[in-house]
Amino acid sequence: MHLYDGHFGGMHLIWWIIWVILLAWIFFIPADIPYQKTIKDSPLDILKKRYAKGEISKEDYEESKRILNSDN
Repeated sequence: MHLYDGHFGGMHLIWWIIWVILLAWIFFIPADIPYQKTIKDSPLDILKKRYAKGEISKEDYEESKRILNSDN
């Protein structure tokens, strides 16, 4: 009676697959890490994105940009 005479050989393959999937999940799937410092957009960057998306008109963009630049 040998433990490795072919009866449980398939379990080794399953465990290798589980480990590979686990390691791939840890290293290759991007996720937000709690307490990780992220680069926040400046108010001017947010304004530019809103203008690019068409959420605000050119007049609103120019007026808001003027206000933001006058604060500096």
